[in-house]
Amino acid sequence: MILKKRLAAVLVIVLTFQVACYYDNEEELYPDSGQPNACDTTAVTYSATIKPLLQNKCYVCHSQAAALGNVVVEGYANARQYALTGQLYGSINHSSGYLPMPQGGGKLPACDIATVKKWVDDGAPNN
Repeated sequence: MILKKRLAAVLVIVLTFQVACYYDNEEELYPDSGQPNACDTTAVTYSATIKPLLQNKCYVCHSQAAALGNVVVEGYANARQYALTGQLYGSINHSSGYLPMPQGGGKLPACDIATVKKWVDDGAPNN
């Protein structure tokens, strides 16, 4: 009888710690929830938005030094060339008929894709 009471007490303590340790921080679990305009594409510029995005996501393989697949998006003229042909957006969006980039990886974040699309739709200006 004493063994059953001790076992029950241990079980209650273990379950209490299990419930108390449950991690449920909504802001960290769902970072975009409650922020309907988390992706702002109203002020997309080449120098402040597109160039840093390309540097962080694309230059590893598609810089002047690497030039994998003979594709270079380093520098405005190169990036604009691929933007105006639709190849830049088609590749990062994994659109049919384009080689999906990054190769062997998942799509870029939706906001990055929307940002590039906005820049391309605006005519890929050098601003």
